[in-house]
Amino acid sequence: MSTTRILDGGMSRELLRLGAELKQPEWSALALINSPDIVRKVHQEFIAAGSQIVTTNSYALVPFHIGEDRFWKEGPALIRLAGRLAREAADAVTDRKVLVAGSLPPIFGSYEPQNFQPSRVQDYLEVLVENLGPFVDIWLGETLSLIAEAEAVRKAVTTSGKPFWISFTVADDEAAIKGGEPKLRSNERVEDAASWAASSGAEALLFNCSKPEVMQAAVETAARVFRKMDAHLEIGVYANAFEGEQGETAANEGLHSTRNDLNDDVYSHYACSWVEAGATIIGGCCGIGAAHIHRLRKTFLWDQSGKRCL
Repeated sequence: MSTTRILDGGMSRELLRLGAELKQPEWSALALINSPDIVRKVHQEFIAAGSQIVTTNSYALVPFHIGEDRFWKEGPALIRLAGRLAREAADAVTDRKVLVAGSLPPIFGSYEPQNFQPSRVQDYLEVLVENLGPFVDIWLGETLSLIAEAEAVRKAVTTSGKPFWISFTVADDEAAIKGGEPKLRSNERVEDAASWAASSGAEALLFNCSKPEVMQAAVETAARVFRKMDAHLEIGVYANAFEGEQGETAANEGLHSTRNDLNDDVYSHYACSWVEAGATIIGGCCGIGAAHIHRLRKTFLWDQSGKRCL
């Protein structure tokens, strides 16, 4: 039985729960500016809940959120702060090793593959990689909507000497939930994304920021491709708890409502299905908090009984 590793959950709702102010356009970057101690506290709470990997709060440190001028003037310092806060929280743990994943977000907006600018993307990724680099163990290109975004991340971290993971967000409209072929939000096939990942040098392929109902099919598709290509990447999932259809709006337009039905027990049952399908890295995205991670820890972490799910 493969060991299941536990990621952290979504940062923004936990920031709000602990009293940080979040508003657009800065969103979670505003907490770094105004209340960095709360950012540190979120990392600490996820670690206490059982996370073995915490992710830097750098997702909103892009011009899309903080503006072009502020990115170039203040971005490097804010990015370093995001890395330092995660590193300090991880290094304070004495009973186990906690890794830090450096979040490399979609530069031109979540769920907006049509805005991708290949001629400019490396200019921004270079700033993130340079300033997060001293603090992270793993690069995590996350919530990517198209394969070209993932290739840009691969290129940006090539000379860093650190492993990288790629996480795609997948279509979660009604057709996908009813069993349609798994696709990225760009309409590219998950099968093609997995084929790219298998030859990219990535150590893991994950799926995040989509409804839990569509994740099992994505994992099964990736696992099938990896078997066929004799590729040995890990597979991971960290779903969101957004309510309603997300395909027609950007993920960062205001505060999306979250589902009341997706409590920690329900989420853990979904997680069991992902592990049975081949995933070995499990966490949570928007709306999945420390309580969910604690339940995942009880479900997977340090389970010596031989059961896949408790």
